[in-house]
Amino acid sequence: MEKKLQDILTKAIPLTKAMGITVEKYDGRQLTILAPLANNFNHLGTAFGGSLYIACVLSCWGLLFLRLREEGVKGSIVIGKGCVEYLSPVTGDILATGSMPSEELYMGFLDVYRMKGRARILIRSVIGTEGNPAVTFEGEFALIR
Repeated sequence: MEKKLQDILTKAIPLTKAMGITVEKYDGRQLTILAPLANNFNHLGTAFGGSLYIACVLSCWGLLFLRLREEGVKGSIVIGKGCVEYLSPVTGDILATGSMPSEELYMGFLDVYRMKGRARILIRSVIGTEGNPAVTFEGEFALIR
């Protein structure tokens, strides 16, 4: 399943190839993706803000994609809104971890989708440095039949 996601990211979103994004870990509740600093630095030698944002979006989008595929749910996933907070510079490789909301919220999201053919869900992502959050992200993702 993770290989399928990696193929989709690489082929359908060309920017991910330039960023060097790879799917690192998935456990059903979280998805971590890696974007090497060597492909994503700014004029200060730290991670570029746009790359940090994209890594967060993709960790959430990819997490929802994998969960839905595991359950046989098909539809188009799009981001409707995203809010990012940059707390401190990222001086190494970017590791963005998207986390699912509670199972109750997720199941409610699926129920709405099955009834109406579209639903929205909030998913969060964090990029850490030295054990502390450096970037936090919350995105509203829509699933549309």
